[in-house]
Amino acid sequence: MNSEPSTSNGMLADKAPAKLNQFNGLHLNGDVEPSLEQLERELPEVFDGQIPLGDILSRVMQAIYTELTEMSETLPNMSDAARKRTLADWVVKTKKQVVKLYAIVKWSRDADTVQKCMNITAFLMDQNRQFEDAIQGLTYARESLDPARLRNHDLLTSLDVLTFGTYKRLPTRIKKSIIPPTPLTNSEVVKTLMGIQDAIQFRLRLNEVIPIEMSRQHIKNGRVYFTLPKLFECSLTLKGAQPKDPWSFLHVEFLINIGGDVNGTQEFPRRPTGIMHGFMKEEIDRQLGLYIPKPPPEFLPPGVEPPVAPQLPENVVDTPLIRLFNFLQMMSMSYQLEALFFQATRMRSLGWAEFLKVSITPNRKVLTASYWIRKPTNIRQQPRAAVPLHGGTVTISMVEGVKVTHTSSSKAKVLAELQYNSKLGSQRASDKVESLKFEVRWEPTPNAVGISIPSEDYVLPNGVLVVDADDLDFEAMLRKIIHRHVNLIFTRILYQLQHTGRSGFAAPGVLTLIEDGEFQALRVLLCADKYILVSLDPRTGRFTLRDVGDLAATMHGVRLLRFADNINESPAQIFRVLISIRLLTIVNLLEQKAQYLGLQSFRSRNFAQAEIAKLGPYRGTVYVQLESHPTHYLVIIISDEEFKYALINTQVMRNTITNSMVMGDIAWLDFSRLRNDDLQISVRTDRPDSRPGLKRGHSNEKVPSIEQPSAGFHLETQVLREIYSYCCARVAYMNVEIQFKNRGIPFKHVNHGGSTSVSPELAYIQSSLARSVPGLCVQSSDILSGAPAAEAAMPNIRVIPLNWWSEKKAQVVTCVKLKYVQQPMGKSAGTSTVIRPSKRIIYDTTEAVVSFLSENVDTCVDEFLEEWARVSKMVVIARQVAQMSKEQMWPDIRLLSFDLQTVEFAYAEDYTVFITCEDQLSNGGTFDLRFSRTRPTSGSIEDYDSFNPHDDAEPYLRNILTPGHGRLAPSLHRLVRLLRDTLPIAVELEAIRRETERETGQLPVDTFAKAAGWYRLMFGDFRHALDIRLMTDDRVAIFDASYSFHPSFTAKMEEKDGSGDVVMSEPAVSEHTLKLIPDYSTIVLDCVRQALDSGDTSPGKIAPVDVALICDKTSIKPLIRAVYTQVAARLKQSS
Repeated sequence: MNSEPSTSNGMLADKAPAKLNQFNGLHLNGDVEPSLEQLERELPEVFDGQIPLGDILSRVMQAIYTELTEMSETLPNMSDAARKRTLADWVVKTKKQVVKLYAIVKWSRDADTVQKCMNITAFLMDQNRQFEDAIQGLTYARESLDPARLRNHDLLTSLDVLTFGTYKRLPTRIKKSIIPPTPLTNSEVVKTLMGIQDAIQFRLRLNEVIPIEMSRQHIKNGRVYFTLPKLFECSLTLKGAQPKDPWSFLHVEFLINIGGDVNGTQEFPRRPTGIMHGFMKEEIDRQLGLYIPKPPPEFLPPGVEPPVAPQLPENVVDTPLIRLFNFLQMMSMSYQLEALFFQATRMRSLGWAEFLKVSITPNRKVLTASYWIRKPTNIRQQPRAAVPLHGGTVTISMVEGVKVTHTSSSKAKVLAELQYNSKLGSQRASDKVESLKFEVRWEPTPNAVGISIPSEDYVLPNGVLVVDADDLDFEAMLRKIIHRHVNLIFTRILYQLQHTGRSGFAAPGVLTLIEDGEFQALRVLLCADKYILVSLDPRTGRFTLRDVGDLAATMHGVRLLRFADNINESPAQIFRVLISIRLLTIVNLLEQKAQYLGLQSFRSRNFAQAEIAKLGPYRGTVYVQLESHPTHYLVIIISDEEFKYALINTQVMRNTITNSMVMGDIAWLDFSRLRNDDLQISVRTDRPDSRPGLKRGHSNEKVPSIEQPSAGFHLETQVLREIYSYCCARVAYMNVEIQFKNRGIPFKHVNHGGSTSVSPELAYIQSSLARSVPGLCVQSSDILSGAPAAEAAMPNIRVIPLNWWSEKKAQVVTCVKLKYVQQPMGKSAGTSTVIRPSKRIIYDTTEAVVSFLSENVDTCVDEFLEEWARVSKMVVIARQVAQMSKEQMWPDIRLLSFDLQTVEFAYAEDYTVFITCEDQLSNGGTFDLRFSRTRPTSGSIEDYDSFNPHDDAEPYLRNILTPGHGRLAPSLHRLVRLLRDTLPIAVELEAIRRETERETGQLPVDTFAKAAGWYRLMFGDFRHALDIRLMTDDRVAIFDASYSFHPSFTAKMEEKDGSGDVVMSEPAVSEHTLKLIPDYSTIVLDCVRQALDSGDTSPGKIAPVDVALICDKTSIKPLIRAVYTQVAARLKQSS
């Protein structure tokens, strides 16, 4: 925006302070007009649709360069013809672009002129917009000011108000509508109402003929109330006290109650209001004053005569109350019928539309509803088997008749006759009383839903089908009729099933008609405890089938729907369908129970007909596959009357096209008397190697039988479990025996004794068949041949497959009695006599029996050997530790914890080691040592330190324990002796390290283990170190770590003196090796002299040798401290 001042016409003013005197655009003072440049600066800048020329040039050049770069990369890979064609195309395209760019550059010479024109155009458009805005503003002002004019003043009315104080020319209609009349006082109101009530009572007592139905009346508040129960209640008043004054209708309330859905109450209010009330009042007032002359109209068009009022014949008395009764009675009953029709229509919108047909006659007096509507099918059926297209019809109609009410009594009739005689005399009434009532008829369709019912069964008791004004509920009425119809249909079906020679459903309790409120169904016992409900949907009139009983249905819903569709298409098939469902339910029951037990079942296998014939005649089969042995099946055969059971071995024939299967051994099982605990197993000798089965004896205990409905084929889950368990046990024993045979281990079968005790830890895996299945016995010398610590086991080892009776995987338990009875102890052992240190090991401390549990039957022998290797080592270690305190005279060695998997013991004072063993089958296993210290029983817990210095040497110490036959005990003794001998060294070195960490000013040190009996103390400069090594004959050497025992190219070979001890050579000189400790030999001599003077050691137990100090292990702690102190001081001085 330009900051220079401008004139009113948009031109720039002169920058001089003097004003420009203008008149009509002319400068009167002679100043020069603004220059052209100044005027151009006032023009607005417009750049719409313009692009800088530099951007176009840059973009075109970049595009050309990019395309050239791409062609330089792609053209070498093309053929000569392709390169030429590509270059030609690119040249043509680029030339076009350059020509266009050249034209733009030429045209850009006139860009300034075009820009100036565009600016002038924008200036003119802005000025034109200002002119248009001014025109619109003027037009709006003219249009908005015209309605704001004031009308002329009403001078005449003003003069009247000023002179008389009120209006003189106000119309009467306005006065009546605006000026309220003078209200009556309370006494005047009461007097008026009392007069009206007296006139009403006089008219009713002497003149008006009152219908007998309206005899219940009372007068109150200037009106008379007539109450007709279950019809209406209305009130009337008189328009005057003269005999010819007509009655006036005030209100009416229909005494009905809408039942069912509450929405119907809103659609049909008891008291009409609004337009409906206005129409009724107008019609009722016309009926009440039908024969009363009316005043002529005030204005009639020319040529129009006033209407002629109806006249009463001679000897006829006007009876307006009879007309009122007839009209309101018709209104009330029509109101009820409309409510029923509305409810029926609403039922159709709520899911009954396809199965319920509702209609009402044009005179709105007859309501018809047909239920169970069926669509016509294209299937041709026999006339007898054809199903009607609807189940029945319900008709509700208004007919003339006398209602049985309180007005039908003899007293009421006599009073009515006396009233007529006294008020009419010899004359007659102008109207007659019309008595109406509802009539409900039920017309069921013969052979509805395909079931024929005798016509005499359709008769209903009187009073069942009535329209109750206190509870108008069409749905309840229709359901009551349908309930009766369904009951008749099921009663007929029940009779036909039980009396048509079908023995399968003739037994007592097999078919039962159940009713629960509105629900009705036929309960059919299919087999065992499996029932099916056959119900008839009250809405659709179609049969439905549903399983009841267990949560898991025996049949899928889709299959039941298919059976139900077959019944609904031809209801005569219901008998055949129920038999088919029963047979399928038996198969589904077997599959369901197999699924409960977690078993894999099949309805058929790929057997040829010749193979299936081996099972004999049958109606169906279920093959239960043994989970742990997929080639074995438990076959449940469904015969005509009962189940049969067989265990088969199968083999797939790979050389056939369909990979068919063949049966091997077939073992038949008889479980017909399972409740009496009888089990008989026999093997059919289809093969020469067939073996006899197992028999369980009869139980002497008598179980009282309870009489229950039975349809046969009752298979309990426990029975199936026991049969399956026996099959698993038989196959499991076979697999264990195969493992023994492959290893060449002899075995024999042993029976479980009646007094054989069962471990509490194994009590959860027991079966009633367990004692009937023999166990296996092997010798420890056979199965543990070559295993570690085989001498720890007693001769007999028992092998028993377990858990074959449960849903879990079969297991094998191997029981070994130990020779060395070492009681478990510690927290992990617990207080029970039976402990379980791991998932696969159970130890009975009382009997000294270790039970090894294997999860896999096929590898049970390998798993037992692995676990035995671990347990036997821990038993040997625990036993040796317990004997060390007595045999080796080490009273401070004590066993702390032992649970067959781990051993923890204290080897000196409160220093402990925790031993476990891993990887038993690879290289004899490895040991894991964890060192710690026991918590003090008394004293301050704050001073307690659980760190054991031997923990640093654990990688070297673990290799001392040697697994193998007869080598573990000696290696354990070597380990304990080494721990006790090196403990003072490790403790003193750890104390020195901690002191240097706590105290400032001292040279820091680090200690670590170089081997099992070799420790190094490294000073903070990492150039000097002390080595402390354990030697033979309870000796310890402290020497300069810069001297090595191993030869090198620049060092001398080590030599031995006469005693056989090693004489250390001079160190190799290298910048990466340790440096010599200054004056180390002098330091050693001083330390020996101080130790002898102080009495820490005695002559003969200490000696300086070359660059080392050799002493007895009992005096090592003060010597280590002394040597360290002097070496640290010497290094500090030299630094």
